[in-house]
Amino acid sequence: MENESAAAMMSWLPIIFMLVVFYFLIYKPQQKARQERENMLKRLRIGSRIITIGGIYGTIEDLDEDIVKLQIAENVIIEVGRAAVSTIVEDK
Repeated sequence: MENESAAAMMSWLPIIFMLVVFYFLIYKPQQKARQERENMLKRLRIGSRIITIGGIYGTIEDLDEDIVKLQIAENVIIEVGRAAVSTIVEDK
């Protein structure tokens, strides 16, 4: 009886190992990246220089819960979704 239960436990071992590997190689890094993105979107301020996902550089003129107004050239302001912000450009 003990041999059978040990064999059953050993048959589950590869599946458990794969779940642990999946967690640390896929889920955990994805969770960290999502948290970093949320923090970046919370740091958006008027006057910040950003890059959108589409590659448009601009300066934030106005912020809303879902919409960001960007000045991309003199007298040219566009509206993009807050989720379209890719990166905050840091001044050197």
